[in-house]
Order: sequence, then C-alpha cells, then structure tokens
Amino acid sequence: MYRELGIQAIYPRPHTSIGRKEHFKFPYLLKNLKIEYSDQVWSIDITYIKLPGGFVYLTAVVDLYNRYIISWQLSRTLDSYFCVDTSL
Repeated sequence: MYRELGIQAIYPRPHTSIGRKEHFKFPYLLKNLKIEYSDQVWSIDITYIKLPGGFVYLTAVVDLYNRYIISWQLSRTLDSYFCVDTSL
C-alpha cells in the first residue's frame, strides 16, 4: 500500500560503503603496528553536527592509545585553515 503511494522509509541501504575497483585504495599504514604507549599515534576526525540553522563541523585530534582528545575545534565552514589550526 505504501509503495503505491510512493512513501518509503529513508535509511542506509546495504553495500553503501563498498568502494569501486577503479578507485585507488590507500593502504592502512598502522595495520601491523602495535600501539604500546601514549603519544605514539594520533588520529584526526572530522564530522558534522546538524543544527536548526545549518551545520557545524567538529574536528578532533585523538591519541589512539588511550582515546584521549588532544585538541578539538568547531567551525561553521569546512576549510583547510580550520583543520590545520586544530592540529597545532
């Protein structure tokens, strides 16, 4: 009945994260590295947060050993200066 009306749920479909064979796949450089102490490996993560007036972007630098947030910053625009400034 709902399909006849053109109504359907919106949710992630299966296989949405499968890459294409023609695209270059970067190697995971930490694959065989045993992380044994703090400050050995840091990671950066960029995500967005939806607000009523639009989006803000959150960038965080994380210590992978103990999952400690080293630095974070919010911005209304996603530009390179914002990302570099977070990591300093």
